[in-house]
Amino acid sequence: MTDIQQLSKWNRDISRAIAALGTEDFFPKLITAINGQVKIDYPQVWLYHRDLPPRVLYHEIPEQAVAGQIDDYLEGPYREDPFYQTSMQQPRAKIYRLSRVTLGKLEQSDYYREYYGDTGTVDEAVYLAKLRGGNVINLSMMRLPQNGPFGEEEYQSLYLLAEPVSELIKSHSEHDEFAVTHLIQPGIDHTIDLAFRTFGASLLSPREKDVLELMLRGYGTDTSAQRLEIAVETVRRHRKSIYRKLDVSSQTDLFSLFLNSMSCLGQAAGRDPLSVYMSPR
Repeated sequence: MTDIQQLSKWNRDISRAIAALGTEDFFPKLITAINGQVKIDYPQVWLYHRDLPPRVLYHEIPEQAVAGQIDDYLEGPYREDPFYQTSMQQPRAKIYRLSRVTLGKLEQSDYYREYYGDTGTVDEAVYLAKLRGGNVINLSMMRLPQNGPFGEEEYQSLYLLAEPVSELIKSHSEHDEFAVTHLIQPGIDHTIDLAFRTFGASLLSPREKDVLELMLRGYGTDTSAQRLEIAVETVRRHRKSIYRKLDVSSQTDLFSLFLNSMSCLGQAAGRDPLSVYMSPR
C-alpha cells in the first residue's frame, strides 16, 4: 500500500471514529482505525483512578483469553503494571512502549513473573489520555508471538497517531453519557474510603468483609493472607464465599458491582450501599 493510500485509509477510518464520539461504537471504530495502520492484538481500553480498581471499558480479547488477560490482572498485578504506575504519576507523553517504560528489564520484574509472562504476548504499547479528577484512560495494544514485537517503523507510525488518538479519547470521555456512567468526580476520597469500608457488610461475615476490602483495594491472595495473618487457603475460601453471596463470578463483575453501588452511598447513610442498590425499586 502506498503512503497516499495509507493516509486515505486513516482519514476514512478516523472519520468514522469521530462520527461515533459519545456512543458505544467509538472505541471499536477507533481501534479499527489504528489496526488499519499497524497490526495490533488484544486491544483493551482501561479506566484508571488512583483510589479505585481499574475498570475495563472495552476489549477485543477472545473468550478463552479473558481470564488470563483481565481477571488475573484485576486480582492485584495491576498495581505492579508499569503502564498503571506511569498513568498514576503525572504522565507527560501520550504513547508509551513497554520495553522503554521498563528500561528493557521487564523479565526481571515480579510483574512479569506473576502475571505478564503468562499472557502469551511479546510486546505492548499504550495510548494514554489524562482526564479530570485523576482519571486516566489507556488504550492498550499488544502483539502476539506470530506477529512479533513492534518494529521501529511500526512504533513510529503509532507515535505519529498518538496526538489525535489521545485527544479523541479525551473528547469521548467528556460526553455526558460516558462521564455519568464511568467517571469518578474529584474531591470524594473520603466517600471512596467509606465505600470500601461498608460495601458488602450487610451480606458478609466480618472476616469475609476484611477479605473483600483488600480485594477492592487491589491486593492479591498472598498479600491479603499476610495482612490478615491467615492462611492463603483460608483467603481463597473466603473469596469463593464472597463471590457466591454477592452473586458474581469474576473480579470484573465484583468491581462493576462495587462501582455501580457507589451511586447509593448517600441514600445508605453510612450503611452498606449494596443493600440499597439491590433492594426492590
